[in-house]
Amino acid sequence: MTLAVIKTGGKQYLVRPGDEIKIEKLKDKKEGDEVVFEEILLVQKQNKIELGTPLVKKAKVRGKIVAEGKGKKITILKYKPKTRYKVKKGHRQPFIKVKITKIDF
Repeated sequence: MTLAVIKTGGKQYLVRPGDEIKIEKLKDKKEGDEVVFEEILLVQKQNKIELGTPLVKKAKVRGKIVAEGKGKKITILKYKPKTRYKVKKGHRQPFIKVKITKIDF
């Protein structure tokens, strides 16, 4: 059993080959492109665990972009009493769905 902890978009993800994860949208990447994650914090292969200080050297996780999209809409409200100030905004965070294909170690 092989697994890894990767860091992308300011977050950490525990991944295995065959997993699909939703991550922050990456620039210049489209559906069908291959993605290589090089910021690997931990790798486990069989019963051997390698922990990075802070990153594991020579480790890479490869994946393929399966889909692009936007998350659920969130509403942002700003209000200041007694000044007639009221603002309502919406935001949908773009994401990509990546299928992990291989963990190189």
